[in-house]
Amino acid sequence: MKSAKLIDGKVQIINLDKPILDTKGAIIKVIGCGLCGSDLVKIKHATKENEKNIILGHEVVGIIEEINSISDFKKGDIVALGHHYPCFSCEYCKNQSYSMCRTFKNSNIFPSGFSEFIKVDENHLKYTVYKMNDELKNDEKAFLEPLSCCIRAVRRAGFEINKDNSEFSALTIGLGSIGLLMLKSLKAFGVQAFGFDISSDRMKTSKDNGFLFDENKKYDTVFLTAGNSKTIETALKYVIDGGKIIVFSSVEDDLKGFTNNEIYYRELSIISSYSPSPYDIELSAKFLNTNIVNVKGLSSHYTLDNLAKAIDDSFNNKIFKAYIEI
Repeated sequence: MKSAKLIDGKVQIINLDKPILDTKGAIIKVIGCGLCGSDLVKIKHATKENEKNIILGHEVVGIIEEINSISDFKKGDIVALGHHYPCFSCEYCKNQSYSMCRTFKNSNIFPSGFSEFIKVDENHLKYTVYKMNDELKNDEKAFLEPLSCCIRAVRRAGFEINKDNSEFSALTIGLGSIGLLMLKSLKAFGVQAFGFDISSDRMKTSKDNGFLFDENKKYDTVFLTAGNSKTIETALKYVIDGGKIIVFSSVEDDLKGFTNNEIYYRELSIISSYSPSPYDIELSAKFLNTNIVNVKGLSSHYTLDNLAKAIDDSFNNKIFKAYIEI
């Protein structure tokens, strides 16, 4: 079968044996897989020493081809999935820091989302795999995992799905695909959502999706979804005193960060959010399947053989979001 692998710093399509279902779990025939910003970071910073351990692609939608499980899934089910799950029993999990759990970090799909077939284990089926509404297009189904990451960030900010959040306002800085998903997640939680980007094209996309920016307003919470430390200055400008800044991206020049006195005298809360919990994936499936969050028309399609072009176009901001048809 075909599978993408990073070799000598370049993404290449190689031939591998199809995974064997020798334990409980499932073999999934991949229909498509979204290209995540974290894939781009892995590629950009790969070294000869670590590239053999890099797994590319995790925003998967596919068809269950083989299954050996006590779950309710069956052969032929169209599903989307997440790639990590926690143990629920370690100190990290007890503190709800699921993405810090060592089981979470070590669990993954095999061999990669950019493959014709993948293997998932029983815990994937239990905690991260969801049947998707047939009315959704396949590229929409593939947003399950990235949307769940945004939902996690919104919850880390203190918003709860069953509470009235309408009095709160939040600004998302950085309006790529994740930034737009963050805005849609905030709206799903009933928060007043606003977006800002230095790109006029992305500002237009945000406006077309119903999200505006008020430069004369201060915001209760600011979400940083752009991988650039210059956004910190913008966040500090627009967050209210006593407000929250949610860090949702890595930056290359992280020596230029938040200053101690700014945080101290303004009593700001700086919170990070990294990856979803199983509950966030469950909410994501609900939001997508019931059209609470609409992701129609956000993706540009590429074939697996053209994955390198999709990566290049993403690096050069020629597209909004790449979806790879397998």
